[in-house]
Amino acid sequence: MKLDDLRAEYTQRGLSESDAHVNPFEQFRNWMDEAVAAQFREPYAMTLATSAADSRPAARMVLLRGYDERGFTFYSNRASRKGNEIAENPRASLVFYWAELERQVRIEGNVEWTTEAESDAYFRTRPRGHQLSAWASSQSEVISDREFLEREMAELTARYADKEVPRPPHWGGYRVVPDTIEFWQGRPSRLHDRLLYRRQPDGSWLIQRLSP
Repeated sequence: MKLDDLRAEYTQRGLSESDAHVNPFEQFRNWMDEAVAAQFREPYAMTLATSAADSRPAARMVLLRGYDERGFTFYSNRASRKGNEIAENPRASLVFYWAELERQVRIEGNVEWTTEAESDAYFRTRPRGHQLSAWASSQSEVISDREFLEREMAELTARYADKEVPRPPHWGGYRVVPDTIEFWQGRPSRLHDRLLYRRQPDGSWLIQRLSP
């Protein structure tokens, strides 16, 4: 199969400055609401890109677990590769891509930890199996085989059989505090619409159109 045989054409809609909300978080809410309403399997899935002090980039998929005017939140093992990279270089980029809507959102900014209270509150909402796996998995570490992981899970299941599962001290939330948010809408002939929101020193947002 020739890859250039798969030439998608984007024809659904456009994105104009007059239609875009002046607040990028409200614009994001509008697009996210449409993605959720379309019943995509993982509308909250996003690519998280980080780099360590050596500047080598790394990317993986994570799930958005909250957003507001402060930024975009996800949770993870802070001793994982991503956690170590963020500790060395607290900048990150997020990308949402909803192919069926011919849209993507790119977010860049500084990364901060959520508060302990926020991490505790979210951890309590996780299914019990997810709580246990946060203890069982030394994320990003080499393990001998699948059975090792399953033994860890079985031991933890027995240990907390009649107890509440506490949040591991190495597990918690991150918030990407954006300084830029770009909304991309596919258009015919690759003349896509790209609106970039850039945070200004006074906290307001400048909207600029980018060439595709």
